[in-house]
Amino acid sequence: MPRRPALGGRCAPPTRHKTATIKGQEVFYREAGPGDAPVVLLLHGFPSSSHMFRHLVPALADRYHVIAPDHVGYGHSAMPQVDEFDYTFDNLADVTAGLLDHLSIRRFAIYVHDYGAPIGWRLALDPSFDVSAIISQSGNAYMEGFAKPFWDDLFAYATHPGPDTEPGARVKFSRETTRWQYENGATDKSLVSPDTWTLDQLLLERPGNDEVQLALFRDYPTNIDGYPQLQEYFRTSQVPLLAVWGQGDEIFGPDGACAFSRDLPEAEIHLLPAGHFALETHLDAISGYIHGFLGRVLT
Repeated sequence: MPRRPALGGRCAPPTRHKTATIKGQEVFYREAGPGDAPVVLLLHGFPSSSHMFRHLVPALADRYHVIAPDHVGYGHSAMPQVDEFDYTFDNLADVTAGLLDHLSIRRFAIYVHDYGAPIGWRLALDPSFDVSAIISQSGNAYMEGFAKPFWDDLFAYATHPGPDTEPGARVKFSRETTRWQYENGATDKSLVSPDTWTLDQLLLERPGNDEVQLALFRDYPTNIDGYPQLQEYFRTSQVPLLAVWGQGDEIFGPDGACAFSRDLPEAEIHLLPAGHFALETHLDAISGYIHGFLGRVLT
């Protein structure tokens, strides 16, 4: 069961909610922890926002300087229309890099989930930054991670966007699918707060957001095109990596977690009895693994 952050009877460090103008866009981010502590950057996935880290931020902030932004088009960050901003994963990563520049952050660990993974991988490959460690929670980097049938309609649309394939893609941001994303694989669905999918759906239903999501669906194959370079980075850098995945995740399956050991033999891999949004049901376990892992590898 997820716990409410408490530190040995002490109150958790406060989380501050901030915005910064980055490359002409208002970017919202959550920040907590000592300013001189090692930085942990939390990168959320689809269809969520930094709200998914609302409990993890204070759970890590006793030892780390934690930053959790909302990507452009998500959460409380700006959502320009598609004719005002080119929604690609390159551009989302570029905005995130701009936020790090704004905060004068060069060295950091990353926690990647879902869409946060291709954004985080671009930062890891950017020589401007020094990624000290990676925590992947359903943050995919291998073809084995794509779970069927969830991806079939998305790949069909990305390959041949048009009236025949678009309806299947649009299902992915329907109310029913948003709830399912939170509940799939969860052994105890009563632990998943309905606030999660309700908030996400309200934001997905903003005028024009459907076109934002379709644009990113069309761009998704660029992430796969980058896998060979990313896997070479793993092999050459041997960056410390912790994978904490839901064994029941029907979006990015557990084979994607196990695949990291192919290029990172020392990777620490834990499969939890959880689903895609494992933080909703297994906050204690995940935060414990993170504290142990970072305590060992950040020296």
